[in-house]
Amino acid sequence: MSDKPASDKPPPLPEDARPVPFRGGGFRPKPKRFIGPLVFIGLIAFWEFGSRVGFISALVLPAPSEAFDAFMNLVHSGLLWKHLSASLQRLVLGWASGTALGVIVGVLIGLFSLARSSLSPLVSAIFPIPKIALLPLFIIWFGIGEGSKVATIMFGTFFPTVIATYGGIDNIDRGLIRMGQSFGLSRASIIRKIILPGALPAILSGARISAAIAIILLVAAEMIAAEYGIGAYILLAGSLMATDQLIAGVAILSVLGLVIAWLIGKAEKYFLKWRA
Repeated sequence: MSDKPASDKPPPLPEDARPVPFRGGGFRPKPKRFIGPLVFIGLIAFWEFGSRVGFISALVLPAPSEAFDAFMNLVHSGLLWKHLSASLQRLVLGWASGTALGVIVGVLIGLFSLARSSLSPLVSAIFPIPKIALLPLFIIWFGIGEGSKVATIMFGTFFPTVIATYGGIDNIDRGLIRMGQSFGLSRASIIRKIILPGALPAILSGARISAAIAIILLVAAEMIAAEYGIGAYILLAGSLMATDQLIAGVAILSVLGLVIAWLIGKAEKYFLKWRA
């Protein structure tokens, strides 16, 4: 054996060696800020061009400029805030209460065997039922006013939130829970510091789905029995064959969905910093 000390320098690379690109990104998507707006603008421009040229019928699909004029008329008439405030009040009350109850029941199913055995089959049985089909029953129970509409939205958002919550709890690494137990953490501390943060990504993903369901149920409920609301406005426009107003109402719903998705995305960035 040689008595010479080993050198700390790495061996020289051959002359034809090429650096290997870093591949440890973990398939994390990179935000492309301008792609989405460009695609949206391109679709709107194509739509406007087709309407002006004539290969898109104005009766079937009015031009975006006509829908914008209908929207501005809605703004100037003062009806926009009446319709929007009524819809937002129903949406916030129904979605917030359904999500809160869904998280509570989902946590109970995820943590307690008795709750899982008794409530999980019930959730699986009722979840596939179209919730708008139960609106007549809710009208009998809560009347034709706001209660039946809020109850429909709450009922529709409750079940996907329950499934997302206890599904997220089931997917938590049990080794983390055992580690907390080995360090002597109490059950409440394990739930607060390990289980709830671990299930939060699934809960927020469920919130995205339940928010979309809430908007769909909101429109359906307002079309059946409402004086004001985006759904009532769309129904009236469709009855009058005012397709420009109908497209304006649909665009308002689309913007509402984008705003909710943006808010949930901000919540994910704030609460899930540990995942980066």
